[in-house]
Amino acid sequence: MKTRAVILAGGEGSRLGVLTIKRTKPAVPFAGKYRIIDFTLSNCINSGIVDVMIIAQYRPHSLIEHIGAGGPWDLNREFTGGVRIYTPYKARGSSDWFLGTADAVQQNFNFVKSTSPDLILILSGDHIYEMNYDAMTTFHIDHEADVTMATIRVPVEEASRFGIVGVDDAFRVTSFVEKPENPPSNLVNMGVYLFNLDVLNSALWEDFQDRQSSHDFGKDILPKLVAEGARVYAYPYSGYWVDVGTVNSYWQAHMDLVNNPPSLDLNDRSWIIHTRTEERPPVRLISGSEVHDSMITDGCVIHPGAYVERSVLAPGVTVRAGAVVRESIILTDTVIEEGANVMRTVIDKRVTVGKAAVVGSCDTDGLSVAMVGKNSVLPEGIIVKPGAVVATDVAPDDFPADEISGDDYIQTKRLPNEL
Repeated sequence: MKTRAVILAGGEGSRLGVLTIKRTKPAVPFAGKYRIIDFTLSNCINSGIVDVMIIAQYRPHSLIEHIGAGGPWDLNREFTGGVRIYTPYKARGSSDWFLGTADAVQQNFNFVKSTSPDLILILSGDHIYEMNYDAMTTFHIDHEADVTMATIRVPVEEASRFGIVGVDDAFRVTSFVEKPENPPSNLVNMGVYLFNLDVLNSALWEDFQDRQSSHDFGKDILPKLVAEGARVYAYPYSGYWVDVGTVNSYWQAHMDLVNNPPSLDLNDRSWIIHTRTEERPPVRLISGSEVHDSMITDGCVIHPGAYVERSVLAPGVTVRAGAVVRESIILTDTVIEEGANVMRTVIDKRVTVGKAAVVGSCDTDGLSVAMVGKNSVLPEGIIVKPGAVVATDVAPDDFPADEISGDDYIQTKRLPNEL
């Protein structure tokens, strides 16, 4: 059967703080060399799905530049599939910004069905996982399902963040409730849906006509289909999966990668995560530097006396003599100057952390991650407490004091035309 994948990549991702000020959530860098959307795209190509639509909305520019014609994922095709990116457009009638996940697909449904696929695979572009969609398709066909949704067990204390799925012994969905305050179980919806084309067409049209709907798959489409008795089945998934929708989950997912063994093995050559990369020289570890349980990407330079532990360094990061980086994610071309301490912190691209600065702390729980936005410069000797946020393009004279508390949000005082 012919399957078309539709990746929803329109999220503003405000809970990721400074990482999404200038980019959409699926375009946020992850694991040093990747973007978050690379995992969903790679799952498609590794599963033999080569017909992919991406529906974007919020700040799609970096996402469009990253994906290009789809070459790194072998999706630069003309006649046998390929990847296409669709953004909101203003046409005659009522078209406008997408109101929800279902509305995003509805507004683009003429494109979705244009090649008459049998099955439509709806995916989120902001999850980290490795999943064989071909196995899910086989499950769907074997159960003669109208819709199949991927499900996973999560810790009970986290279940209220997700849609909770009730199933019978044959995996047929008997109940579905979105983010209940008191979850009846810990079997949750992963946001991966496989629809028969005609079922999706009817469900979207009915939802479009419902003025009371929020036009969301999890809140509206799936619960209604279950209530109406459609053949909705739950595909059981047991691998690693995380929705990196918050600063804490983003940080924790990186810490999972530097565990021994890692929770997600990126060295598995049978399931390659593809990405677009630029040419960088090999990593340079200069004599006297120390690196422990970390991921260091091409172009990084670790100077003598520098110490890096349980951290992920993206391309071109420089850690100068005597600097310490612990439990942190440092993005492209950032410089950690001499004697600086960076601990349990997320730092975006092209940041300079001044000499002897102290950012974050490892003496707190994982809920107190410090953040520094793209292109910012932290002055020499500054202390940035756990939980503090330095926004994008902040200069040394934007800091009101030599110590920034955990409740502070520091922004630039300069006008946009001065940046």
